Amino acid sequence: MELCGKGQPITFVEPNTPAQRAGVCVGDVLLRINDTPVLDLIDYEALTAHRALKLDLQRGGEPLSIVLHKGEYEPLGLCFETTLMSRMMTCRNHCVFCFIDQMPKGVRSSLNVKDDDWRMSFIMGNYVTLTNVSDAEFARIIERRVSPLYVSVHATDPAVRTKIMRNPSAGRIMERLTALKNAGLRFNAQIVLCRGLNDGAILDRTLSDLSSLAPACSSVAIVPVGVTKYREGLTKLGTFDREQSRAVIRTIEPKQKENLSQFDTRLVFLSDEWYLNAELPLPEPEAYEDYEQIENGVGLLRMFEEDFRYALDERQALSKPKRVSIAGGTAAYPFFKELYRELEPYGIFAEVHPIPNRWFGGNVHVAGLVTGSDLISELNGKTLSDPLLVPKNMLRETEDVFLDGMKLSDVESALGVLIRPFADGTELISCLFEE
Repeated sequence: MELCGKGQPITFVEPNTPAQRAGVCVGDVLLRINDTPVLDLIDYEALTAHRALKLDLQRGGEPLSIVLHKGEYEPLGLCFETTLMSRMMTCRNHCVFCFIDQMPKGVRSSLNVKDDDWRMSFIMGNYVTLTNVSDAEFARIIERRVSPLYVSVHATDPAVRTKIMRNPSAGRIMERLTALKNAGLRFNAQIVLCRGLNDGAILDRTLSDLSSLAPACSSVAIVPVGVTKYREGLTKLGTFDREQSRAVIRTIEPKQKENLSQFDTRLVFLSDEWYLNAELPLPEPEAYEDYEQIENGVGLLRMFEEDFRYALDERQALSKPKRVSIAGGTAAYPFFKELYRELEPYGIFAEVHPIPNRWFGGNVHVAGLVTGSDLISELNGKTLSDPLLVPKNMLRETEDVFLDGMKLSDVESALGVLIRPFADGTELISCLFEE
């Protein structure tokens, strides 16, 4: 990544900050801090951590240097055109299981963006492959002490990983991960498991290689491949039925015990989907340790259950019983149906509606991918409580829009009820006990 010739245009200077007091102005262009070019937000945050700063700027096309002093943790106070201060790094892979390639036509453009930016991995916990990172850029990751990273590994066998990602640079993964360990940096790993592709002996090797990098490798999540009905012309992928899911669980649980003894952590964790597909009970909450891989659906249901029960324990029974309708995915329907029976002594009777995913189809059964059209298709004409309760992850973050582009208000109009999204077990209890 090269510094853009125009530098970093400053769009706002926060009042009463070191930059404002030193005379930095909107419209100035930041070129260097302490004689080091500022490529992006990572550089900016690292370089502005110093107490003494020399800012090399351009003002009206003329060079200008400003020297200032500030507190060790005091923000400099500058804002720029974009949060990252550079363009997003996009994906250069063509993974055989890429979910974006399985999207129906006509989805909003943001759903088709393939980002693979290590900076977003560090800042937001996004998973990246490291295949679009040059040696110079990887050296900057080491220099800036970027840790932890979240890395989509899938397989450590170079030939298999290259085949999965269809990118010749994908085979260098162990070289890169070993370098992170040698530099004292940490990472979390993800494996999307495809039957007949990276399971069996390949999975054994991957887990052995990753465990050799512990504790730099802090955790490994294994999730089953997601397959939609929109795979015409794409690689045929094998998914996991009940018995095959049970076989994966039987493979991983002994490894967890071995790791717990050796590393004081199970290290490898299975997403909730494996147990739902296998029709087996979920592990106990302590098996998820610090819920490091919660974004991969590892322990998501147990965390919800713990929050739900803790919040419920603080409540008193309602003076007047009521019935509520709660919609969700089909995968976790048995889990939630059983959990919500605990509401009955409090005078709340929940009718759980499992919503088949017709929009994506395939083996997509989780609540977070249920769309507005799915809700309408399944619930139209049924007697529902007002409001209808749905998990908030059905909606785009910060927006009342479903994955298929339908607005929350459109679905409410079609069903004739208000819809109340809830984020977790605590928020659900709060909704249920409102008068």
